[in-house]
Amino acid sequence: MSDVLADPTFEPPPEALDFYEESLRLLKESGIPFLLSGTYAVAAYTGIRRPTKDLDVFCKPGDYPRILAFFKARGYRTDVEDERWIAKVWKDEKHFFDVIFAMSNGTIAVNDSWFGGDRITVYGHEVEITPPTALILSKAFIQDRYRYDGADVNHVILKQAESIDWRSLLNQMDLYWEVLMAHLLNFRFAYPTERDRVPGWLMTELAERLAAQVALPPPRVKVCRGRLFSPRDYIADISEWGFGDVVGKGLEERHDPVH
Repeated sequence: MSDVLADPTFEPPPEALDFYEESLRLLKESGIPFLLSGTYAVAAYTGIRRPTKDLDVFCKPGDYPRILAFFKARGYRTDVEDERWIAKVWKDEKHFFDVIFAMSNGTIAVNDSWFGGDRITVYGHEVEITPPTALILSKAFIQDRYRYDGADVNHVILKQAESIDWRSLLNQMDLYWEVLMAHLLNFRFAYPTERDRVPGWLMTELAERLAAQVALPPPRVKVCRGRLFSPRDYIADISEWGFGDVVGKGLEERHDPVH
């Protein structure tokens, strides 16, 4: 276990402070493993601080029903927004926190490898945060016209390269290695003097994959994987241009992806 990192606590609206403190206290009392992610983790690892309006609580898929049941037994309202990746715990009509157990596009679920890392003190509570490797995984597919988390990925690599488990990152992104390669090329472009922050063996491996792929014929099944980045930005591809869909979005989908 790493030392407790610098406190990245933000100043929430006064009426939300008690809710955040109470939520973290109850999460710890539950004994159910959880991680604090989002802006808090980014601030802890990079020093970049920006306003945030909620808590992103990550847990394994098998644990999210237990968290909801724990809070429901204590008078909170719970809501399974999308059983593929997100639920919510509500104190009242204004205050809630997200319970996230997978990426919104279904590519990656929270797993044991995400736990056992760094801790921070937030609103008086010492809690575990998503480690750098998992933080990159949680942001790799956030790419649409309203939100792009590539800068967060770059900053985590810049500040935490030594703490990233590069082989685990490649393993978990194996099916989506082109997405990983694109992020690493963006990093190389943004920070040409810091290229060695990414292991040479990884860039060589990805370059060899690309070279082998270039020699292959195009796939026979016409799909649009852009929907893994943004279902709304690639809707014409599915509805008008004849591409197969890889992401199903129901009629009750109301919120943007949160990571």
